[in-house]
Amino acid sequence: MDLIFAEATPPGRGGVSVIRLSGEGARSVAEGLVGSMKTPRHAYFRNLTVDDETVDQVLAMWFRDGQSFTGEEVVELHLHGAPVIARRVSAALLERGARLAEAGEFTRRAFLNGRMDLAEIEGLGDLLAAETEAQRRLAMRATSGELATRIAEWRSWLVEAGAFVEVSVDFADEDVPDEVPAEAYELIERLHASISREIAGFSAAERIRQGFEVAIVGPPNAGKSSLLNRIAKRDVAIVSTVAGTTRDVIELRLDLKGLPVTLLDTAGLRQSEDEVEVAGIERARERAFAADLRVHLSDSGDAITELWHPGDIVLRGKADLSGATEQAISTVTGAGIDAVLDQIFDRLRDRVAGAGIVSHERQLNELQMAANALENTLHLPVELLAEELRKANHALDRLLGRIDAEDYLDKIFLSFCIGK
Repeated sequence: MDLIFAEATPPGRGGVSVIRLSGEGARSVAEGLVGSMKTPRHAYFRNLTVDDETVDQVLAMWFRDGQSFTGEEVVELHLHGAPVIARRVSAALLERGARLAEAGEFTRRAFLNGRMDLAEIEGLGDLLAAETEAQRRLAMRATSGELATRIAEWRSWLVEAGAFVEVSVDFADEDVPDEVPAEAYELIERLHASISREIAGFSAAERIRQGFEVAIVGPPNAGKSSLLNRIAKRDVAIVSTVAGTTRDVIELRLDLKGLPVTLLDTAGLRQSEDEVEVAGIERARERAFAADLRVHLSDSGDAITELWHPGDIVLRGKADLSGATEQAISTVTGAGIDAVLDQIFDRLRDRVAGAGIVSHERQLNELQMAANALENTLHLPVELLAEELRKANHALDRLLGRIDAEDYLDKIFLSFCIGK
């Protein structure tokens, strides 16, 4: 493939800027700037020279074809992090025939060269976007090849089950055997159970990847915006004694002990003649109803009946004025705030127990297709079983991107930077 390059570090001023090259001739082009580099995976401290002028002192290293991230010959140039240096080196690389990489092109080449499968690439995208420890851990499970290892085991069961079916057909006393070998059904049932467990873990894994939404609901002037501000430790929402101040849903992104949570401050729920407030109240109802959890806050400690879901948290506000202590908070003194956050965490933690590896809708769809094909084997004559097993196998191949991957690659790489 042609020679591409890009900054692997964020653009702008910093301590170090890394420029990565990949493709045929990467080492030769780099040696034209920094001199000979004989040993791969060895860091060379060199002057980087363009037109007989030393542009910077750099660390340079190269990786052999087949032993790099992309599977191609790769060079990394570690420069001082001044934007002018990166621009000068980039211009020199363009003059020597390299071109600027497109978004995600390094990873695309890794996929095309068999260095990563499609599920690992999706995991890498999740890792780059991870904001919390739970998201990082989930992404690392995907990028480590754990799913590919599991699928390899599933495919071995498919192959073995298919062999039993083929043998029973080939060596039957009559034209078509009446029964499927018990060994084949045992393997199919084991495989179906294993895939079903992974499907069952999808919802929890997706919540970790996407994050939870927790809505604070209640009547006007209950202290919802004050609670949001107290948790944020800054003024995120406007606080006023005038009822109906909050008209739109205000969001606060929160790392809650490793779980990604978005707190929603919603408009106070009441009857109103104000068109704008009515629109805000309707939006509040919609977002609150769709949220993963609701925190009901009022002076009386009553829940909003129309929005109540089992597991919701009910709080009494303004404890500094009422003297209440049970399930009560004060946004003035901070009393009870930590306990509320603990309750939210406990509720959400229970929902991510048993999270699987699969966290993308595309992956889930392929698993469901495989599971459906396996279910079909229970209702089909033996001569049709092999076709259903092939369907299941193809679904697993699509999950890893071994077939029909091009439609997904462009969508995935939209979120990648050009240096990845």
